[in-house]
Amino acid sequence: MKEKMKKARLLNIKQPFRDIIATAGLLLATTILASFLFFFVSRSPINIALFFMVGTITIARYTNGYFYGIFSSFFGVIFINCFFTYPYLKIDFLRPDYPFTFVCILTLSLVTSAVTTNLKQQAEALRLHEHQLAEAEKEKMRANLLRAVSHDMRTPLTGIIGSISAIEEGGVCSLEECRELIHNIREDASWMLHMVENLLSVTKIQTGGSRLATAPEIVDEVVEESVTRLKKRLPHADICVELPEEILMIPMDAMMVEQVLINLLENAVVHSGSQQPVQLLVKDQATEISFHVIDQGEGLNKGQLKHLFDGTYSKGPSADGQKGMGIGLSICHTIITAHGGTISAKNNEKGAEFLFTLPKEEAHV
Repeated sequence: MKEKMKKARLLNIKQPFRDIIATAGLLLATTILASFLFFFVSRSPINIALFFMVGTITIARYTNGYFYGIFSSFFGVIFINCFFTYPYLKIDFLRPDYPFTFVCILTLSLVTSAVTTNLKQQAEALRLHEHQLAEAEKEKMRANLLRAVSHDMRTPLTGIIGSISAIEEGGVCSLEECRELIHNIREDASWMLHMVENLLSVTKIQTGGSRLATAPEIVDEVVEESVTRLKKRLPHADICVELPEEILMIPMDAMMVEQVLINLLENAVVHSGSQQPVQLLVKDQATEISFHVIDQGEGLNKGQLKHLFDGTYSKGPSADGQKGMGIGLSICHTIITAHGGTISAKNNEKGAEFLFTLPKEEAHV
């Protein structure tokens, strides 16, 4: 915070010098170009005055406040009178037509400068407002993320504490029951580790300003690695993969896209309520590659579809009895958006379908 305040003060000190240099440089450039216009194109003072007005608008655009535009307007009129009207190299406002003509030119220049400065200030205010809205949206996402993490971690932690308490009681449980309790602890701890990996993925995106270190990756290899990693966690998972015949290569952060695929596949296996195989379809389209994760289960809660990717989604009325899927979907949305792609979900006749796309060309987001 102190570093930001120090930089802001330093910027406030340097800004007037930059404005002075910009004003002097643009006035000099305008005078030189006006001289070229005067000697080689037209000697009309009105044309010269219009040219200086352009210079005044430019100065008002690239400096802060009204002063520099007004200053350039005033001196522009003096330069026109001194260098581009007869008698040359003399300031003479005593001729009958000069006062009215140059008062009009000065007034027009001042008004133009004021309007330009005002428009620039309005644009800056709009930019600041948009920045504040973006920050507010980020705060909302952080709040949703924190709420989802707190909610989702409560279930496995409760299970771990309960299992440890049962084991600590010693003779209360048999050897087989103790093994089952240890197995439950391992599953809950594994799930929590998976969630921490998700959070680290989001942190990587946020600290990088949503600029990913992408590189061309073979889609088949990313899909194969995702399925392999999933089966290490869920050996019973039955995944049916369909890939295009041709080899596809697109820019991506492979680790993060694998994380998205694992999240979606795991949700389909664990939360669908179906023993049928989960389909993973990859389709080659004109400007993007689409990934479809389709299950044959219960489908999504229609009343919560609009909250699907904001970190607050739960499978049923109360998710306290099971590990939630909202946090993973929120992270999937963050990763795919950072890649310049889209992610969506819908209910089919049987089960749910999650679809995300990745552009074939590098996305600048």
